[in-house]
Amino acid sequence: MGIALHKKKTSHSTLMTEGSIWKHILFFSIPLILGNMLQQLYNTVDSIVVGNFLGSEALAAVGSSSSLIMLLISFSMGAGAGAGVIVSQFIGAQNKKGIHESVHTALAIALILGVVLTAAGLILSPQILRWMGTPEEVMPQSITYLRLYFAGVIFSILYNMASGILNAVGNSKRALLYLAIASFTNIILDLLFIPVLKMGIAGAAIATDISQLLSAVLCMLYLMRVNESYKVVLRKIRIHKTVAIRIIQVGVPTAIQNTVISFANVLVQASVNSYGALAMAGFAAYIKIDGFNILPVMSFSMAATTFSGQNYGAGNMERVRKGMRVTVAMGVIYCICVGSILLLFAHPLIGIFSKDPTVIEFGVRAMLYFCPFYFLLAIMHGLAGAIRGIGKSVPPMVIILFSLCVYRVIWIRLAVPHIPTIDGVYMVYPISWLIGAILMIVYTKTAFPKQASTQNISL
Repeated sequence: MGIALHKKKTSHSTLMTEGSIWKHILFFSIPLILGNMLQQLYNTVDSIVVGNFLGSEALAAVGSSSSLIMLLISFSMGAGAGAGVIVSQFIGAQNKKGIHESVHTALAIALILGVVLTAAGLILSPQILRWMGTPEEVMPQSITYLRLYFAGVIFSILYNMASGILNAVGNSKRALLYLAIASFTNIILDLLFIPVLKMGIAGAAIATDISQLLSAVLCMLYLMRVNESYKVVLRKIRIHKTVAIRIIQVGVPTAIQNTVISFANVLVQASVNSYGALAMAGFAAYIKIDGFNILPVMSFSMAATTFSGQNYGAGNMERVRKGMRVTVAMGVIYCICVGSILLLFAHPLIGIFSKDPTVIEFGVRAMLYFCPFYFLLAIMHGLAGAIRGIGKSVPPMVIILFSLCVYRVIWIRLAVPHIPTIDGVYMVYPISWLIGAILMIVYTKTAFPKQASTQNISL
């Protein structure tokens, strides 16, 4: 066992092993939700500015990269989730040595991933867009946007890992603060680079890169100066083999799950692309709105992971179960409320992105298939988050891969060709969510462990 931490609550971290369960999860989730909303806000502003100042083809070019960009973000968040689970377990077990090594190993992994993905993206962007069936009329702008985005992807990965560390120790407010600064910076730069400096679609990508660099730098500076067990010392950032293996065991299944799901969404995007630039623009517009439902669900899931990890580290499995139920309830209530609001204002919301009636029609049609069923995602991801927190990332990976990936690929290949409208593409989402929710419920009722095992919580 490592050096024990004193059991105190500071302004820099939160111990979730005692006190009100719903308050811990809610108050921890709120900064995550606001942070994700801010991130979605500046991504949405990108599309609004591009759509209104550069036109539907430019909006389609940004949309053509959206699924791939989400793939990259999902992969880095999956890797960060693995690190966060291990850090949160060490926090619950009060293992100072484990916290120190897991934090520095996680950052080393982030830097390695960032370099590899940046190089690969710069080289492969044109070929990837062709694989996705991007129409030739938007290909030049799509390549420009994607390559410039890849140039700054290392900053996104480093931020996601650093914020994952802050979330794991219960300090989600700090990550929110830095993301807020970066978000407003991105919005200002969008309005400067596109309408004023006339930089075109390149301006949107460069604005995103600069804002991601800023958020990464702010997170790292904080981690370097905080007087806590998770303080970062630059010269100590390296791979600690034992901890790295544990992070990989938890993080790789989650990263693979997120990546393969995103790859399945790339195939869905390719199907949307086949309906032309206006369909791409309408779908791209709705996907930006979609984030305001998806991201809070993922925030509740992340809160469940941290809560579950700390309490599993403390050996309190009953508290893990209660936290899981609370998380699912919060997510379902949120999705029902927000989904109803989005449906009520469907036309004016899509109209923010484009005035083209065909673009609006495609976007509104997507909302009709998505918004009433988001509560299924809340069930699936809420349960999955709690399961990952105890270090079991493989079962939710298998369930989510089957429902959100394998099923979608089968549907796209076998069913969509026989459905003459874009409805065939849209309906794959709610059906796959239903399958995932059912399978996750079955797993938690039949195979979720009743007692915590502490053999892997010490170094």
